[in-house]
Amino acid sequence: MDSYTTKIRELSANLLKDEKVDFIIGFKQGTIPMAASPHIAKTSEQAEQFIWDNNCRINLANYLTSRKEKIGIIAKGCDCRNIVTHIIENKIKREQLHIIGVPCNGMIDKIKVSSLFDEEITGYSETDEVITIKTLSDEKNINKTEVLKSNCMTCTHRNPVIYDELVADLVEEQQIEDQFSDVRLIEEMTADEKWNHFDNLLKNCIRCYACRNACPLCYCPTCFVDESGPQWVGKGQDPTDIRTFHYLRAYHCAGRCTDCGACVEACPMDINVRDFTRKLNKDSLEIYGWEAGLTLEQRPPLDTFTPDDPNDFIK
Repeated sequence: MDSYTTKIRELSANLLKDEKVDFIIGFKQGTIPMAASPHIAKTSEQAEQFIWDNNCRINLANYLTSRKEKIGIIAKGCDCRNIVTHIIENKIKREQLHIIGVPCNGMIDKIKVSSLFDEEITGYSETDEVITIKTLSDEKNINKTEVLKSNCMTCTHRNPVIYDELVADLVEEQQIEDQFSDVRLIEEMTADEKWNHFDNLLKNCIRCYACRNACPLCYCPTCFVDESGPQWVGKGQDPTDIRTFHYLRAYHCAGRCTDCGACVEACPMDINVRDFTRKLNKDSLEIYGWEAGLTLEQRPPLDTFTPDDPNDFIK
């Protein structure tokens, strides 16, 4: 990934020197191994801090909501798809953006990696195919494909869908026979099994709203959980309120979610929040032939109506 980093710094420095953007949003090295932090560069010197590696998991589109400046942004496939949604939903204008597209082969899952070691991880390095992890007493090489994030394993849009410049050649897209096999397992459960599945999924939820805050689609001026007139959900840890929050938030993302995994990445309790949106993504594709964020020319299916819309679900 060193070549990506070099190109990102070069393109960013030129944009800032030529005053084509007010600032650029990207990543810099985090303070601990396997961490990359969002970074805003306003000068070419600050652009020298930009990096790109297999830990750039956060969806940077989250930082574009309702901005007025001319902005450069370093964006992989899922970031770009959310940028498209931002533009469609009038949260930012295309002409405000200079998109530096990053073809992506997937990000690593820090939880999967950490589970392979009994000690604290003290060092990290990578090549294109292998990551090297160090602890106080051990060093291990791991094939990247063995520890990819779950959403990256099923991603079929790794290349940026819109961009002004690319840092590298486009990568080959994954061909997946059944990208929703996880959803079908849940669909095959009985009603009681489904109830137990989602109850177990939420048993450790602490209502911190990290999933909401990290999601690039959650930009309502006032979230329904914060409404007091009327009050939709309580403020405590009542199981019904916890379920209501997750289910309603998922439905607010229906037809809009790009499965970027930002919700899972942010959750401090390691809850697989994607289980709430994957079914909706599957239905959007199978019923409407729709995948979010692939085009600026069409609005999401739940945002429009046509006389020939499928309506078997209400019969």
